[in-house]
Amino acid sequence: MTKSFSKFHVRMLVLSSLILLAWAGLTMRLFYVQVLSGSELREFAKQQGENRVILPAIRGTIRDRNGLPLGQDVVHYSFAIRPDDIEDRRALIEAFTKTTSRSPGYYERKLDSDGSFVYLERNLTTEMSRPLLRINDAGLVIGRHGYRSYPHHEIGSQIIGFTDVDNIGLEGLEKQLDAHLRGRDGWLILQTDGKGRAQKNHSYPGEEPVDGSDVFLTIDLQYQAILQDELHQHMISKGAKGAMGILMEPYSGKILAMASVPDFDPNSPFDFPRQNYRNRPVTDQLEPGSTFKIVPATAALDRSSIPIDEEFNCEDGSYEFRGIVIRDWSDFGLLTFPQIIEHSSNVGIIKIAERVGPRNLYLCARKYGFGSMSGIRFPGEVRGTLRPIDEWSAISLAEISLGHEVSVSSLQLSCAYGAIANGGFLMKPLLVDRIIHPSGRVIHESSPQVIRRIASRNVMNLLTEMLERVVESGTGTSARIRGWTVAGKTGTAQKFIDGAYSSTRFNSLFAGFLPAKEPQLVGLIILNEPRVGYHWGGAGAAPVFKEIMKRIINTDDSIIVHGPARESSTMPSVAAIPSSPVMMSTALLTRKQSDTKKVKMPEVRGKSLRRAVKLLRSVGLQPVVQGSGTVAWQSPSPGTVVRRASRCTIGLE
Repeated sequence: MTKSFSKFHVRMLVLSSLILLAWAGLTMRLFYVQVLSGSELREFAKQQGENRVILPAIRGTIRDRNGLPLGQDVVHYSFAIRPDDIEDRRALIEAFTKTTSRSPGYYERKLDSDGSFVYLERNLTTEMSRPLLRINDAGLVIGRHGYRSYPHHEIGSQIIGFTDVDNIGLEGLEKQLDAHLRGRDGWLILQTDGKGRAQKNHSYPGEEPVDGSDVFLTIDLQYQAILQDELHQHMISKGAKGAMGILMEPYSGKILAMASVPDFDPNSPFDFPRQNYRNRPVTDQLEPGSTFKIVPATAALDRSSIPIDEEFNCEDGSYEFRGIVIRDWSDFGLLTFPQIIEHSSNVGIIKIAERVGPRNLYLCARKYGFGSMSGIRFPGEVRGTLRPIDEWSAISLAEISLGHEVSVSSLQLSCAYGAIANGGFLMKPLLVDRIIHPSGRVIHESSPQVIRRIASRNVMNLLTEMLERVVESGTGTSARIRGWTVAGKTGTAQKFIDGAYSSTRFNSLFAGFLPAKEPQLVGLIILNEPRVGYHWGGAGAAPVFKEIMKRIINTDDSIIVHGPARESSTMPSVAAIPSSPVMMSTALLTRKQSDTKKVKMPEVRGKSLRRAVKLLRSVGLQPVVQGSGTVAWQSPSPGTVVRRASRCTIGLE
């Protein structure tokens, strides 16, 4: 050992040890990074270098039977650039300048910006964005987003429902058909470089969004507006707590309008009480009162157990049935079968029910669909109450004949009167007409469906004649419409509260159809606890039915006094769907862009909505509708020369 080695021996030993320890530490760290934490760190690095971006799908539009939007996504586009990736600066500036009318200098300053991501325009409408969407430049980033809007506010709100802020259905058809309306979001992976700049990498996987399907309802927007307007007016004028109604086509079972008031605005649903969300004609049940007298009457006619001209002694309006006294609203003496229905005699209908018997009465009620689901498949539907015969009491025969001890939904009662109108067929009620995928594929299309036959056409013809007498000279004269034949039945139903029938709280009902011989419309109106005097079906609900039908007759030229009831021939095909700012079809878009002729604005004031819309579309204009009734004003004014495809706003009163 040399003297020098001895001098540095300790130092070399320490240094060597340190080197060995350092090497061992690096080896262990490398083992930890590569083996023990390799997967985790690779995933972390991937997250830092990649950015997954969701491409939201646009929710499908809910439309009425004529294609008018009832609930839709309002779509906007935002345009941004990554300045370093711009391929054709001049073309980009020219396109944006032409679309927005801004100066070229504005966009030049944007493109010269030092930022890695710069917005050129935000929240442009679909209409304005169309030419910009055709630009194919690697440096241009396009974002699409939308929010739910209900352009007619309260109209049809309880049917349509609403969505939450994430566009997920919470109520009504928005909830029931959420899977169809929602669509499927897309996604893409953006690569992020060391400076935090994100850009597309075509080698990365991605998926385009698939927009939601459009849902076409059987609802007619004009009918719906009239129904809600009249229900609201009469609820106030008659001091009622609420009101509800349904309008249907008797031969197809299509629901044209359905509502209850008070209602709500789905654009701001949380400003209204939650009970206003309920579609009460489907979700609520009530005792139908004398409107249920069609059941013993049908059973009697169907079994031919009672001659039509047989007279019944109505006991001067007071009759004891198994220990209880049944009273009429008037001191009737001898009445024939039709007169019993005409004057709504309680004593008379009980005597008819005694001849029919409990079993036949029960079976007939079941045939009408009472006590079972209608098949409409709407959230919260009730089946009502119709107890089996072995649960009946000694007086149930009389009570049920009068519409007590049984509860029905408004929808069930409407379907029952629809069956009388169409000659005896109980139809499945239809609310959704069809569902169409964005590709144009029809996912669902409904068609009229007969549930069962209740009675023969002859039986229903006889019953219809009785119901005509109700309106002509009986309890329903306030539903009479000059020049039209109307068949219907009044109902005055005491409410069952705390185990007893109230003598002060009633439901006022009227169910009917027109024209009586060749029905095209069935209607049911119910007022909830109107003021005394209006609690009678003939004084409360029947005038509402009349006003609604008069407005429809005056505004819809397809409702005619005579002529065969028929399926609507105006159901729009996909190509006939009217354009809207949101979901304009490619065919319409192409037509609009290529046709630049000018047209003279036609006169549509005083016309029905249907005729006005048809006239405006025939000259290539886009109608925008406000209100209900007949057209009171229009903008632009008649005779104004405008470009084809311009909008014409019409106000209805």
